[in-house]
Amino acid sequence: MSRLFAVALTVFLTLVGVSDVDAEEKLKALIIDGQNNHTAWPETTMMMKQYLEDSGRFTVDIARSRYTWKGGELLEKYPLNDGKEYQELDQPKTDPDFKPTFANYDVVINNFGWNAADWPEETQRGLHEFVSGGGGLVIVHAADNSFGNWDQYNRMIGLGGWGDRDEKTGPYVYINQSGETVRDKTPGRGGSHGPQHEFQIVIRDPDHPITKGLPRAWMHTKDELYQQLRGPADNMTILATAYADKDFKGTGRHEPMIITIDYGKGRVYHTPMGHAGYSLECVGFMTTFLRGTEWAATGEVTLTEVPSDFPTANESSAREFDQ
Repeated sequence: MSRLFAVALTVFLTLVGVSDVDAEEKLKALIIDGQNNHTAWPETTMMMKQYLEDSGRFTVDIARSRYTWKGGELLEKYPLNDGKEYQELDQPKTDPDFKPTFANYDVVINNFGWNAADWPEETQRGLHEFVSGGGGLVIVHAADNSFGNWDQYNRMIGLGGWGDRDEKTGPYVYINQSGETVRDKTPGRGGSHGPQHEFQIVIRDPDHPITKGLPRAWMHTKDELYQQLRGPADNMTILATAYADKDFKGTGRHEPMIITIDYGKGRVYHTPMGHAGYSLECVGFMTTFLRGTEWAATGEVTLTEVPSDFPTANESSAREFDQ
């Protein structure tokens, strides 16, 4: 390739919005799902897949348990078309053949939820070895309700709720009015939320690659505001919080909304946001999800552009999902 042609190609790629990073080999992402009490999960899986692919940074596969739960009509609306047979059940059931090859990917996005049946031991061991060995893990909303009695999972995700989590799992973690991180060992169950509503996200660490350059405060679209999450919270950093207003049956505390965990050689991005499709349509959610997934995969963020329609401190911003 002549130097002149190389320069011309670089100019062209710049003009069409393709950066040097875009020209690199894409990161391989795997979304795992199949059982989640939040019935929007077939849709939210497809939304996350499309966001990742549209960024130009990822290729995306989906691994679904053969036995599905709470998928309903959305399973028909958003089929995988992968040639596999799935069985929708009235109650969660372990799929003994659910054994994704995590090692084939850079990052795994978990879209299982509360009361999901336990995975086979081989699969549990596989995810733990993948993350501790340097792989990335992304936890979205009800994925922090899953597998409450799996100690390694609780350590990977930092904080969780429901699923029999209590003081034995770890302390409640939140930020008080003075801006100090509190690790509260008070006995009690983990996880609660009030009615869905819009709420403001406040950036606590503006220098982290995931949050760098974003407005210090922005409104999130309607969602469940998870509170009273608890867990080991080892090597965990709170990047952003939301105030759980008592007018919405909140704790009156600043609850973690974007957190990261360093686990062994791996990285975990965890957001309790993302209850339903309208929650994922938030431009703030999209932006931080993409950044968080890239960071979990690589430890860096190249998707640094802040969208022109990013929400403000007082007004949310959403893009209607169109598959």
